[in-house]
Amino acid sequence: MENKKFTFLPTIVIVFLISLSSILVHSEANTAADANKESGLETYIVFVDKIEPQAGVIPQSRDWDSYYQSFLPASNGILSSQRMLHLYRNVVSGFAAKLTAEEAKVMEEKYGVVSVRPEEVLPLHTTRSPNFLGLVQNNGNWKNSDLGKGVIIGVLDTGITPDHPSFSDHGMPPPPAKWKGKCELNGSTCNNKLIGARSFVFDVKTSQKLSPFDEEGHGTHTASTAAGSSVYGANVFRQAKGTAVGMAPMAHIAMYRVCTPFGCPESAILAAMDSAVEDGVDVLSLSLGGPSIPFYADSIAVGAFAAVQNGIFVSCSAGNSGPEYKSLSNEAPWILTVGASTIDRKIRTTVRLGNGQSFQGESVFQPEVSLEVLYPLVDAASKTGSQASAFCGPGTLKGLNVKGKIVLCQRGAGISRISKGVEVKNAGGVGMILTNDELSGYSTLADPHVLPASHVSYADGIKIKTYIDSATTPTGQITFQGTILGIQDVPSVTSFSSRGPNVQSPGVLKPDIIGPGVNILAAWPVSVENKTNTKATFNIVSGTSMSCPHLSGIAALLKGAHPDWSPAAIKSAIMTSAYTVNRLGRPIFDERSVPADVLATGAGHVQPSRAIDPGLVYDIQPDDYIPYLCGLGYTDRDISYMVQRKVKCIESSSVPDSELNYPSFSVVFGRTSQTYTRTVTNVGPANSMYTAEVYSPAGVTVYVYPEKLEFTYVKQKLKFYVSFTTSEGYKTERNFSQGSLVWVSQYQHFVRSPILVTF
Repeated sequence: MENKKFTFLPTIVIVFLISLSSILVHSEANTAADANKESGLETYIVFVDKIEPQAGVIPQSRDWDSYYQSFLPASNGILSSQRMLHLYRNVVSGFAAKLTAEEAKVMEEKYGVVSVRPEEVLPLHTTRSPNFLGLVQNNGNWKNSDLGKGVIIGVLDTGITPDHPSFSDHGMPPPPAKWKGKCELNGSTCNNKLIGARSFVFDVKTSQKLSPFDEEGHGTHTASTAAGSSVYGANVFRQAKGTAVGMAPMAHIAMYRVCTPFGCPESAILAAMDSAVEDGVDVLSLSLGGPSIPFYADSIAVGAFAAVQNGIFVSCSAGNSGPEYKSLSNEAPWILTVGASTIDRKIRTTVRLGNGQSFQGESVFQPEVSLEVLYPLVDAASKTGSQASAFCGPGTLKGLNVKGKIVLCQRGAGISRISKGVEVKNAGGVGMILTNDELSGYSTLADPHVLPASHVSYADGIKIKTYIDSATTPTGQITFQGTILGIQDVPSVTSFSSRGPNVQSPGVLKPDIIGPGVNILAAWPVSVENKTNTKATFNIVSGTSMSCPHLSGIAALLKGAHPDWSPAAIKSAIMTSAYTVNRLGRPIFDERSVPADVLATGAGHVQPSRAIDPGLVYDIQPDDYIPYLCGLGYTDRDISYMVQRKVKCIESSSVPDSELNYPSFSVVFGRTSQTYTRTVTNVGPANSMYTAEVYSPAGVTVYVYPEKLEFTYVKQKLKFYVSFTTSEGYKTERNFSQGSLVWVSQYQHFVRSPILVTF
C-alpha cells in the first residue's frame, strides 16, 4: 500500500495503512532495537554451508538443530534458547540469533559460515475488481478454474482476523491431504477457508512471540483480496457497495504473520517462507519488500528461489516508491513483480469555487452537505509561507486562522492523507482540499477522511491555489456524488507504483505486470465508521500491497486449472496474455495522463480470461537460473547457498541475463547487434501454427528466426532466435525505446512479449 501511516482515532473515521514510510520504518525499528541495547544484542541472520554433521549420513532435523546451535557463542549469562530465534531448514541453511557485534564478527570466521549480517526491517508496501477483471460467477476464468479449489495461498503479512465473514468456510472442502501447517490462534479456531495461522514475530518489550491476530488491518485486507469468501452488501460509508469476494474464492488461506507496527524483520520473513515450503502451500503472496540489493543478500529473493524449487508460485508487490525510475523492490526473475493500476470506479467529489469553476476529486467519506453554502477558503501555505503548514502536519496549523474554513493542503512530506484532515479538523476547519504534488499528477485516491474532503489532481490544485491567492474573499464548497462505475479511461498506472528498470539484472524487464491497486475494498479488522454491531467490516485501501494479492489469487486460479504447470509457466501465461490499451482503445496512461512506458506497466495489465488459455508459455526450470546467476557475476559460494547445493560457475554455462528464457526482452546495447534464444512450449491445441509479428522499438531492427512455429503435439517445445540491431550513434530523448513480439496462431492466440531496449 502507499507509503503512508494513519492513526486510529476513537470517535471519528479511522484507517491505518501499514506500509510505513522509510523514515518511520527506520525510526521505529531503531526504537525496537533500543530494547536490546543494554545487553548489546541485535538480530543477525547467519547463513552456513550445507554440510552434513555426520559424514555419510542424511541428517534429521534434530541433527541440523544441534549443528546450528554449535555456532552460538559461550553463554555469557545468556541462554542459547534466548539467543536462537529461528532455524531455517528449507529455504536456506542457517538461523537467526541474538548476537553482539563482536560475537557476530567472531562467528563469521568460523568454518562453515557463509555470512553473518544484521537483519533489515522491511516495510509493507474487493467489491469491484473481480468484475473489472472479468471474473464473473459461472463464467470464464472462474468457471474453468474451479475457483481455485484445492489450492493453498500462503500470505506473509501482519496477521489475520479469523472471525471476519470473508474467511467463512461455508461450502469449502477440507484442505488437501498434503497440508501440514498449524493453527496458532488462541481462543479461536481455523476452518476450511483459513486453514493455518502462525506468527514469527516477537514483542520488542517482552520478547514473547506475538499471536497471528491482525492488529493493523493490512494482512486481513490482502488475504481477503486473494481468496476471501463472498460477503454481500460490503461497503464503506455506503460507498462501493457490492459483493466482496477474493480472486480465488475456493482457495484455502494460510496466514504467516511476519510484521509488527515496527515493520517486517527479515528473520521472520525467512522463517515463514521456510515453514510455508514444509507446510505445502501452492502460492506465496508478499505485499512487502525492501530496497534493491543483490539477490544473494535479499532474504525475499533467497526464500522465493527455494519456494520455486519446490513448485511454489511467488507473487510480490513492486513497491510504492514511484513514479521515479529504478525504484523497484523484488526484482528477481523467479518472482512475479506486481505494479498498481486503477479500476473503473471512482468515489467522486466536486470542489466548487466562488468564481464558478469546479474540479472533480475523490473521498470515501461522503456526508450530506448543503449545496447552498459557500465557505471561506484558505491555503495552508499562502498566509504563513511555512513549509510545514503547507502539508498540514500535526500541530502546524495552530498559528493559522482556519476555523470555519475549507483548507487547501498539499500531499506528501511523509504525512498520511488522513492525518492532514485530522489536523485541519482539530484546528477548527470544516473541510479539506488535498492537492497532489507534481510527481503524483492526476493520480487521486479515495480515503475515509475525518471531515468533508476532496483529493484533487496537481493541475487542479494549482488552479484552486491561484484562485485563493488572487480572490479578495475566496470561497468554495465540497459536494459529493457517491460511487461512479464504468469509468472509461482505465486502467492507468498510479503514481506511487514503483518503476523499472531492473537495477540488479538489467536484462530482465521489471515490473512484470500491473493489476488493481487503487481504492480496493476488502476485509478490515475494525469498522472505520465505528460500527460495533457487525463483524463484516471493510476498508478501501490503495497500494501495490493491494495489487499483489490480486495476482496471487489469479495465480491460484491458473494453478487450479493447470496443476502440472510450473511457477514460470504460470507467470508466462499471466504476462503474455496481458493487455496494453484502456477501455477507450488508447494506450494505458500513467499519472501524467500520457502513455505509460514498459518500465511502469511491464507486460501490461493482467487479463485472467486469456491467461487461463495462453497458447504458448516460456518455461523455466529452477536449474536454468544457475547459468543466469553465474552470468550476474555472483560467486560460487553466493550461488551455492541460494540454490542449496554446490555450484561451480567455471563448470556451468554462464549466460547473460537477457538470455534467460523470460516472457519479455530487455536488451542493453553495448555492441550494435545482439541475438538471444527463447524456447516456447505449446499448451494450446496439438496441431497449431504461430506467426511472428514484430513491433520494433524506435532505432532498432528486430529479426525473428524462424518466423513461423509449427506444433504437432501438446507440450512440444520449439526454439527461436531474436536479433536486435541498432544504428551506431542512434539518439533518443530517453535512453530507451520499446516494442513487442507477438506470436499469433490460427486459433486466435496472441502471445505477446514486451521489448525494452536501453541505449
